[in-house]
Amino acid sequence: MKKLLYIFVLASFFKGFSQDPIHTQFFMVPETLSSSFTGAKQTTRAGIIHRTQWPGLNFSINTQFAFVDNWFEEIKSGIGISVLNHKETTTRYNFTQVNLNYAYQFQISDEWNVRPSISVGYGAKDFGFQNLVLEDQINIFSGIINANSIDPINLNESVRFIDFGASVLFNSENSWVGFTVKHLNRPNVSMEIGGQENLDMFMSLHGSLYIPFGGYKNDNKLFVLANGMMQGAYNRFDLGAKYEMDRFSFGLLAATNPIKTDPNSHFLTSINAFVGMDWEGFRFGYSYDFNVTEIGRTGGVYELSISYDFLNNDNCFGCPDY
Repeated sequence: MKKLLYIFVLASFFKGFSQDPIHTQFFMVPETLSSSFTGAKQTTRAGIIHRTQWPGLNFSINTQFAFVDNWFEEIKSGIGISVLNHKETTTRYNFTQVNLNYAYQFQISDEWNVRPSISVGYGAKDFGFQNLVLEDQINIFSGIINANSIDPINLNESVRFIDFGASVLFNSENSWVGFTVKHLNRPNVSMEIGGQENLDMFMSLHGSLYIPFGGYKNDNKLFVLANGMMQGAYNRFDLGAKYEMDRFSFGLLAATNPIKTDPNSHFLTSINAFVGMDWEGFRFGYSYDFNVTEIGRTGGVYELSISYDFLNNDNCFGCPDY
């Protein structure tokens, strides 16, 4: 039984941990998804988002993303830096990546801008293999655990790599749609010495569409939100809406698995509720994903986000509304 557990952990590591972390609040901190939002508010912005997944399974995954970026009017460009950390509490797997992001903006009509961008990152994946106990190390008669093993697996404690990404964003004052490709160079992230495990490219098509209603005197806003993602055999499509009124906003999204890789896969995986607040340049967000599959009592997924606009430039003409 113990040997099967180790095989499961290693298989999960090599396959599951080669996927990118995904955030429910992509519309609150879109820098998690696309480097084209770097400097998009034409001000200096900073923020952080924390995600905890499945705490009820004693197998929780914690993800933090932080960013700071600035707009340079003289070159019509945004430049920023972002840091992503992803940790699995049981296996002690840890992934950290630092990215330098650049976006350029030009106008294509009276209402729409285009923001192509590039991103260069340095990533590190670490795994505490010294914490694993293999079957041949256990002496069931004496209860002693030997220090050595003849298991043929030869693994690195960590791997380092350079990563490239690119994206493009089309935006008006109230709506935006973008496309992102990460891991263009498909870096080798294998933990096996001499191994080859290329990271699959992550692709995302995402948007926020403003829906006018209630007449021109109505300051409240309704947005349709969508985010389709694909990486290797894995895919996800989030669809929902966000309603803004005064300083508060509310949202509801459905997370789906549209291209089933397994007949037993669920099409609808979670219902995600969101509430946000704006205050003096700060933006706060909280979301909770209600699991609707048969995986059990996972404890759901929750995210907390905070961002700050140093110039409180939310009314910037031509800047994307998010």
